[in-house]
Amino acid sequence: MQHTRHSFNLNGKEIILETGKIARQANGSVLLHAGDTTILSTACAAKQPMEDVDFLPLKVDYQEKFSSAGKTLGGFIKREGRLSTKEILISRLIDRSIRPLFIDGYYQDTQVLSYVYSYDPLNKPDVLSIISISAALTISDIPFIKPIGAVRVGYINEEFIINPTEEEVKKSSLDLLIAGSNDAILMIEGFCNFLSEEQVLKAIEIGHEAIKVICHGISEFAKKCGKEKNLEGLYKIDQSIINDVSEFSTPLILEALSIKEKKLREKTFDETLSKVKEEFKIGTDDQKFSLKDLNIAFKKVSSNLMRDMILNKNIRIDGRTTTEIRPISVETALFGKTHGSALFTRGETQAIAVCTLGGETMAQKYEDLHGEGLQRFYLQYYFPPFSVGEVGRSGPPGRRELGHGNLAERAILASLPEQKDFPYTIRLESNITESNGSSSMASVCGGSLALMDAGVPLKRPVSGIAMGLILDESQKYSILSDIIGAEDALGDMDFKITGDDTGITAFQMDIKVEGITTEIMKKALDQAKEGRIHILKKMLEVCPKSKDQISTHAPKIETIQINPSKIGIVIGPGGKQIRSIIEETNVEMDISNDGLVSIVSSDQNALNRAKEIVLDLTAEVEIGKTYHGKVTSIKPFGLFVKIFSKEGLCHISEISHSRIENINDFFKEGDPIEVKVLDVNDRGQIKLSHKVLLKQTD
Repeated sequence: MQHTRHSFNLNGKEIILETGKIARQANGSVLLHAGDTTILSTACAAKQPMEDVDFLPLKVDYQEKFSSAGKTLGGFIKREGRLSTKEILISRLIDRSIRPLFIDGYYQDTQVLSYVYSYDPLNKPDVLSIISISAALTISDIPFIKPIGAVRVGYINEEFIINPTEEEVKKSSLDLLIAGSNDAILMIEGFCNFLSEEQVLKAIEIGHEAIKVICHGISEFAKKCGKEKNLEGLYKIDQSIINDVSEFSTPLILEALSIKEKKLREKTFDETLSKVKEEFKIGTDDQKFSLKDLNIAFKKVSSNLMRDMILNKNIRIDGRTTTEIRPISVETALFGKTHGSALFTRGETQAIAVCTLGGETMAQKYEDLHGEGLQRFYLQYYFPPFSVGEVGRSGPPGRRELGHGNLAERAILASLPEQKDFPYTIRLESNITESNGSSSMASVCGGSLALMDAGVPLKRPVSGIAMGLILDESQKYSILSDIIGAEDALGDMDFKITGDDTGITAFQMDIKVEGITTEIMKKALDQAKEGRIHILKKMLEVCPKSKDQISTHAPKIETIQINPSKIGIVIGPGGKQIRSIIEETNVEMDISNDGLVSIVSSDQNALNRAKEIVLDLTAEVEIGKTYHGKVTSIKPFGLFVKIFSKEGLCHISEISHSRIENINDFFKEGDPIEVKVLDVNDRGQIKLSHKVLLKQTD
């Protein structure tokens, strides 16, 4: 393959694409450069479709090489291995961005890989990896319809910024990642600090304009080096098969679609499919067509019937109107020993949320290209198989669980108090005990309730809702509030939005078709606002505000702000001083680089004692002030007196207005004494006086 290089400009930054130099045996490979960020992305496909598979088996992995930032992993094992949570979340973003644009009927095993080989904080690699993978697929022979682009949009000082730097993202009230083609938006994931629907929509529009520039750049690159698309492996089902299945199964499917209860509806669908198999003798020597054909046809017929019910008859599967929310019930303080808990049920979706409060030792440690850090708030999402009435895998979280947990976590983050106002580490669990649509949004609602039950002073509690879309070829559409699982599976959009009555905190959209217009998105946002306000009101009827006090089972935390120059005094040589405080009081202690000391204990007396020691160690002795001290040693020339953790000299001439021959006649070691600070010299030596506090007698 000939080496080809192409560049284009995006908002003043050059993006360079090259191929034919590295990974030349892949179906498509691209090396992308943006500043000093370099990413290699490859796309490979199996030569033949997988047997009996009627979906695209797509594998996506994104990995950040620590060497790209001149680092190695900090643990015992220095080799990159299992993907981190961050890498898995980015892999999901890539998958959701590219999956809609593979040609229908393409069922070949496909793998895309993206590696960060050089990292520049001015050019974040997650968005660039989507661009490089899009370019690799576009120039390959894999039937990928058209190039896509992706950008991040920030919002600083009421100005939208395309692809903000790492530092700018920290200052931004919006973190929006958007992917799409030249014609339509395909994927959105964004988090913000209670922005309005109008601001979110404006950010999406601005992002799409930048995406068009990227798509044009990739198209120009493909003109130079793109391969002809291989369409031989596409699976096409004969329309007559769909017609035959439709003729036999339509009455049965319509009956199943009229059943409101999920389990009974699914059972009826399974029975219907069995009847269809029997009718067409599937699995026998006389079968009229393959099982794969039957499954494809049955899904198409079911989807068409459901879509027709909604678009033309305004009837949803469970009988609701398009804007109606399922019945909601809320309960808090479920468990006696947890710090905060809540049960949130919406229709056949249910979440038990549990809040646990603790000190910094409970924080989640992480390591990435920027270095090591602590996450003081995290939400962990659990989706056991019994939640959908199945027997299944139980163990470490899968990609879906990590993605749903991250969405709910980021949705709630904007409502949390500042650390200086609430110094606890907060762990939320969302345990999904029933699922039929939008368990991540149930996690947001249940999580907010559990936090309030634990006494966390939320700025503004939030709720969440999932929206759906049915869109036909004539652009007739219907937007559905609070979708159930079948509407997600057979519909065209899954749009999740969280926030309160005045603003949005998170939004995530996946599209299965092109053609989502600004008008559709605006209506979806407005309809979602009505839905989430309705849900939030139901929540606040049961739990109108956070409890005034945290749970009695939660540890107590006190913070002390000390001068950063005093940190070494509290820690001591080799940590000796802080260890002695912990051993004496049995508390947990942590000191940040800016001098914030956090003390954690379930025992108030122990906490008070540790606090007293820290204050003594770091207190400044001021000239002219009076202190209660203790005699530590007696010398012929005076007394050494301890004030806080420091010693000063009270000379014999400053003890009394009368002459003293022998100090030991008046004081002994350990005696309390009140003294006034006369001076502190540049070496820190303290000059004290006792007599200035005594009345002078004749």
